[in-house]
Parts: sequence; C-alpha cells; structure tokens
Amino acid sequence: MILKDYCKPIDETEAEELEDSILVDMYVKMMKIRMVEEQIAELVERGEIVCPCHLYTGQEAVAAGVCASLSNDDYAFSTHRSHGHYLAKGGGLKALMAEIYGRETGCSRGNGGSMHLVSPETGFMGSSAIVGGSLPIAVGAALASSLRDNGRVAVSFFGDGAATEGVLYESLNFAALKNIPVIFVCENNFYSTHMHISSIQSSVEIHEKAEVFSLPSFRIDGNNVVEVYKTTRNAVGHARTGQGPTFIECITYRWRGHVGPKRDLEKGLRTAEELEWWVSNCAVKRMEDFLFTAGKMTMKEKDEVVRKIDGEIQEAIAFAKESPYPKTTEYRRKVFK
Repeated sequence: MILKDYCKPIDETEAEELEDSILVDMYVKMMKIRMVEEQIAELVERGEIVCPCHLYTGQEAVAAGVCASLSNDDYAFSTHRSHGHYLAKGGGLKALMAEIYGRETGCSRGNGGSMHLVSPETGFMGSSAIVGGSLPIAVGAALASSLRDNGRVAVSFFGDGAATEGVLYESLNFAALKNIPVIFVCENNFYSTHMHISSIQSSVEIHEKAEVFSLPSFRIDGNNVVEVYKTTRNAVGHARTGQGPTFIECITYRWRGHVGPKRDLEKGLRTAEELEWWVSNCAVKRMEDFLFTAGKMTMKEKDEVVRKIDGEIQEAIAFAKESPYPKTTEYRRKVFK
C-alpha cells in the first residue's frame, strides 16, 4: 500500500518548539536500531544466528518517538518484533545480542531469544510472540500505577494484526472504564504475517476502533519521528494528569519479511514498487535530512554517530560469541510441570 499523504519531508515548523538535544537523540536511536537490525539480518543470512528474528527495519521512528516521551520508570510492553522497542527504551545492546545468540549473558539468560527480550531496569517489561499479548498486561500495569498513584504510564506496542484480536476490545473498554494511564500504540505496517490488512479487516482505519470507547484516537505518520514524539508526549501528559488512555495508530512499513532477512517479494505478497516507495521514503533518512537542513547536525557529526554505533555493535557481537551457553541443568528449573 502506497500512501502519498504520508512520508512528506519533516517541516522545521513541526519541531520549532523541541530542543535540539531531543531531536538529535531520537535520530541517534533510530540509526542505532537500523544498524543493529541490518547487522542481525546479515548474521542470519550467514547462518551465524539461527534464532528466528522478526526485524524492525523501516519502523524505527515509532519506537524512537514513543520511548523518547517516556521516563525510565514508565512501562513498555512489546511484541515479537521487539528489538527496536527494547533499544529505544534503553535496553543494553550486549544483552540483546547475547540473547539472540542464545547465551547465558543475554537479557533472558539465553532462554528466550529474539522474541522474549526484557530490561526491567529501564522499564522495558518484556516482549512476547502472543499476538495482542502486550495489551492486557500493559492495562494491568497501568491499573497498578493508578492504584499506587505513582505517576507511571504504561505503553502497549502492537501490530495491525492484533487489531483483529478480541483482547484489544476488552483492553480498550476496561482502560476507558477505569480511566487508566495507558497508551495504545498500533504499528500499522499493513501486513499481518503475510496477508494484507485489506484482506483481513473490514475497515483499515484501525484508530476508529478506539473511538467506540470514547478514547482520544489518532492516526499519524509513523515514519515522522517528530510527529510520533509530539503525539505521544501529549498522550503521556494526559495519562499522568489523570485524563486516561490514548490510542495512536502509526502508519509505517517493514522493509524485510515477516520473519528473517528476506523481503517477501519472492512470495508474491507485495510488489517491488510498493517496497521501493517506502524505502525511498526512509524514516531515518527523513530525520537526517531535516537535521542537516535545519543546521542541527553536520555530516561530520553524523559520520561520528555511525562510527560509534558500529563500534558498539561489533563489541556486542564479540561479547555474545565469547559468552557461555546456559547450563543444561538450568532448564529443569525454568519450566512449569
């Protein structure tokens, strides 16, 4: 699906109220996610990583913009496509890479792999392969925050496929009923596994589903990190001040297949023209162009960002490879009988 109304250049007036440090930090997070994901894709293609990996390439603006609006104490709950959320919320790169390699030093001690990341010290409370699984858990965490009156906000990341799950409607209803400080972030990349949204849902305007429950609901350009940040920041402000939940549908696009590094073109599920259009409107490049045009970053500074991230990635890979596998005796203690 090509949407000409989206992916326009970021206008300076959109960001005039934002500090340069916030804008640059979001760009750095996006670039880090992009570079990490592309390195993982290469390692999977070489057969060095055998863990199934659902890559986030193309959707970086959603994770970066949302998480920049949160504090370290706020909660984030993720999906099977979780690398970007984990990194944007502050999860450690070494722990991520070690987990994907199945090593004991991984964030889940090598027991979870790519789809089961966690970083409670940064508020990233976990990811799961259960479609829609983040929804009720985020609502529960936000309810606990409300009862404790601790000011914490919870975010549920989920995809367009989860919008067909009954638990979405149960979660929306309960959140609205109890005025819970939770933000629902739907990353609509148009494909549920391998099927286009128009073949699954009677209405592709997912944000309208939340309007039934009288929730503030928005459909935004999920590849414009400034718009994502500003929309989420307002939602966080509403939640913290007792004004309840918000629903944000972010229009975005994943460059790679449902799982693994391939593009899914060979399956005939999407056209090369569609993919090329979204790649040509890259979220990272749009932010980069904005920063250059606005005089907030130079090419030399950008090159330094890339050099630093690449060094961190190579260090994390080396750390993962040098780390031991979990002891086989450990698995007996980590299953339900």
